[in-house]
Amino acid sequence: MSSLQSAASAVGRVLLAHIFIISGLSKVANPAGTIGYIQSVGAPLPEVVYAIAVFVEVVLGIALLIGFKARLAAAGIALFTVAAAFLFHTNFADQMQQIMFLKNLTIAGGLLMVVAFGAGAYSLDNRRR
Repeated sequence: MSSLQSAASAVGRVLLAHIFIISGLSKVANPAGTIGYIQSVGAPLPEVVYAIAVFVEVVLGIALLIGFKARLAAAGIALFTVAAAFLFHTNFADQMQQIMFLKNLTIAGGLLMVVAFGAGAYSLDNRRR
């Protein structure tokens, strides 16, 4: 792997992880509001959905950020992101919701690149070899 590929892989992981970690921390800071939003779309077991969201966004987000079991973390986040798109962003009459839906699918595509090619040279996964 070239230096450019190694750097691009690390920056890509940071950029992908960033949105999830920040979103997860905002959920931790406002559990009632987040659970209320989950309830508003009719999701079953909103407290469980909340706990899953916090785990995926914070724990798997940090794992992706540092490149620890990055393929597994990216796969879990990708699955979560596609599920969130279909649960929260399917009002295609609202252009913003359409954009959010497509954004989620695009992010999932980036995460699948990590699943396919791994965390890269600058990662804990690479240090453990």
